[in-house]
Amino acid sequence: MISGISVSPGIVIGKALLIQEQQFFINNKKILKKNIDQEIKKFFEARKKTIKEIELIQKKNSKKIEKHQCSIFEGHIMLIEDEEFEQEILLLIQNKHYSAEYSVNQVIEKQALELEKLKDEYLKNRAIDIQDIGNRLIKNILNIENINLENVDHNTILVKRDLTPSETAQINLKKIIGLITDLGSHTSHTSIIACSLEIPTIVGTTNATQKIKNGDIIILDSINNEIHINPEDTTITLKKEIKKKFLYQKQQLKKIKNLFAITLDKHRVEIGANISTPQDIEGAINNGAECIGLYRTEFLFMGRQHLPSENEQFEVYKMVATKMEKKPVIIRTMDIGGDKNLPYIKLPKEENPFLGCRAIRISMMKKEILYDQIKAILRASIFGKLKIMFPMIISVEEVKILKLEIDKIKQQLYEKKCLFDESIKIGVMIETPAAAMLSHHLAKEVDFFSIGSNDLTQYTLAVDRGNDLIANLYDPMSPSVLNLIQTVIHSAHKEKKWAGICGELASDERATALLLGMGIDEFSMSASCIPKIKNIIRNSNFQQCKKIAEKALKQPTSQKLISTIQPLIKKYDEISF
Repeated sequence: MISGISVSPGIVIGKALLIQEQQFFINNKKILKKNIDQEIKKFFEARKKTIKEIELIQKKNSKKIEKHQCSIFEGHIMLIEDEEFEQEILLLIQNKHYSAEYSVNQVIEKQALELEKLKDEYLKNRAIDIQDIGNRLIKNILNIENINLENVDHNTILVKRDLTPSETAQINLKKIIGLITDLGSHTSHTSIIACSLEIPTIVGTTNATQKIKNGDIIILDSINNEIHINPEDTTITLKKEIKKKFLYQKQQLKKIKNLFAITLDKHRVEIGANISTPQDIEGAINNGAECIGLYRTEFLFMGRQHLPSENEQFEVYKMVATKMEKKPVIIRTMDIGGDKNLPYIKLPKEENPFLGCRAIRISMMKKEILYDQIKAILRASIFGKLKIMFPMIISVEEVKILKLEIDKIKQQLYEKKCLFDESIKIGVMIETPAAAMLSHHLAKEVDFFSIGSNDLTQYTLAVDRGNDLIANLYDPMSPSVLNLIQTVIHSAHKEKKWAGICGELASDERATALLLGMGIDEFSMSASCIPKIKNIIRNSNFQQCKKIAEKALKQPTSQKLISTIQPLIKKYDEISF
């Protein structure tokens, strides 16, 4: 039995199809000057063919996967048609006399390497997209046929070192019932598409391709993160029972996804979704999100050569506001820095960028960024129920300065007779211990808090969660972290303000009842997690959760804290519909 990272829950039993990586030779020898035009022609013909292939994949999948997941392939086409991408390749052919395939490989490897250096998991995984496009383009230059995953046997479980987005999207769901890869993470596009297809998947196993042989009988249990190779009959019988229960619960969750998150004793909280692009809204609505608890605007600033204009931002924020149809949307201002850098913002190299010039600090240093973004949000606010949230806050002074800046911007809009929501709500992310400890003062200055549990945990415990050597020390269930969160909630409520949570802790089933009892007002998470968290809340008793939370927060260790709330965790594991 082996395991990895479960990214799309389910249990399937089938036969393994092990696909080895395609090997191809890239000629790195210089070409003759007389052959330059021929190499350029090969590049343009291969690019045309590649675009047609991607468009065909997109068309075939338009009904199979959600629109916002299909937009992955729009991004692929945009990259391959990008003028700078084209120019870099042509310069290598014309000036360096490299072959078309070697020139493409050089440009692709350079872009992928830049992304792989980042610590941000989402952005690191975009390197796989770049390589997917590059490999497809190179194969078309070399006239090598790309893998076709449509013509396989029924009840096939696909095993591969890694699946590219285009390979994942080609999967014939009538035949392929599960996916296993050596590489991958929660945020890789393979995982995103697998979740959209609702096909049981375990990625990041490291060695599945070495342990599984072609034709092996496999139980893929991505509920319990288990892969059984040639299992005994008793194991098969047990897994079939678990699968039956899982499918029943899945159907029942669909029925409650659009109901309110209200406890058995009538205490109501709000459940929202975290999004990165307007395309993510469809998934949020389909999973029953009551609001957007976090819109990460930094992705609007990335993958380009210059800042987005005020008008460009306005159109995007207007689209988000309109799509949400008057439901609240919290727009976080640009959170760049740390490991997310922009080539067009020149900042000095920092020894510790996570404690350096990032997020609101950049916006305050470069006021044109702040002004354009706030103006765009304000202008878009009349089309929905937008709220402004500032990240990486550490002091009351920062908030007061930011409020004055907003007042200046409002005055500019008044003078231009530009309409906006004059009572727009302003909040801050609580993601530093400083902000948590000052939350009783900050609550007097803002309308709401949203707790970024990922960074709050990292900064409180002094643990870089991207560092494998100390990853075991990263513990959002630490009493130190949870007591800071409790402080923030109490501070907000004392000033009659609300406090939400938008980090990974919001979708952690172990913590749901605890956070509920601590008094959190809003949970915001990945859209696919909403139904299960909503179900836990609807089967909870708020007063009981309060008593257990009070006791749990007095415990000295994570282990004892979890033991204290274990009766609640066990109860939700046994929920019957």
